Amino acid sequence: MEGAYLAQQILNGLILGSMYALVAVGFSMIYGIINLINFAHGDIVMIGAFSTLTLLAILGLPLWVVAPGVVAVGALCGLIIERAAFRPMRGAPQVTGFIASLGVSIMIQNLGILTVTAQPRNFTFPDYMLAAVSVFGFEIQMVNVCIMLAAPLLVVGLLFVVHRTRLGVAMRATAENLDVARLMGVNINRTIAATFALGSALAGAAGLMWGGKFGQIDPLMGFLPGLKAFVAAVIGGVGSIPGAILGGYVLGLAEVLFVGLLPPVYSSYRDAFVFGLLILILLVLPNGILGKSTEERA
Repeated sequence: MEGAYLAQQILNGLILGSMYALVAVGFSMIYGIINLINFAHGDIVMIGAFSTLTLLAILGLPLWVVAPGVVAVGALCGLIIERAAFRPMRGAPQVTGFIASLGVSIMIQNLGILTVTAQPRNFTFPDYMLAAVSVFGFEIQMVNVCIMLAAPLLVVGLLFVVHRTRLGVAMRATAENLDVARLMGVNINRTIAATFALGSALAGAAGLMWGGKFGQIDPLMGFLPGLKAFVAAVIGGVGSIPGAILGGYVLGLAEVLFVGLLPPVYSSYRDAFVFGLLILILLVLPNGILGKSTEERA
């Protein structure tokens, strides 16, 4: 029984880690390109969740149409945020972009409250997605199976774009040295906008998964997942896409196992444990698990 319980908790950790990884990748991509910590990125999760609710429950579209639609909405939001908020201040001190991202985050949250009110909404998913199936002897909802399958597929698709396309070459060149990339003919504005769009598309998909997993959404729901995804990106090595993926799964597993294996009295301290884990890892590995030092990159 103890072995089965541990396996179930590991499975839950992989599900949570899959969603953290999708959001963390966007943090790392944006930071790797323009050294910007975009705290508005977590709010794309909320937009993705409410877009899913609108397309699925209100418009009655099938899930196979809704999923790519939500990804497109996330990408569009990323493009708008980059063009309206961050492109005009490119070249400003790094702290300016940091403060601007907080402002954009607060604005999105308040627009959400004005539009849909602060009242939490039940997230309506098709019945077949909530049905339990047997996987390796464990009863697991179909939505959780889809999360574990879809997240790696999305990440593989992203890695293909980064390593096998002209856009990916431009992104990697810009991340290495923006000024040199511009001199070599790379369209910097288009490349940065594409980076925001790709990262936000994955965050939108994470919002769909988050709503399906937990069954309730609200306009402020993106803050904590976004913050934890940033922690995952730092744990893995901010600026590293593989590091963000690894950090997401490490954080998801650690958070679930902390709650599942310790006495219930400690379950309310799960967030404190998350940030304690961040401090511990950074004490041992200041650049994260797969991060590169500034001297090495220079």
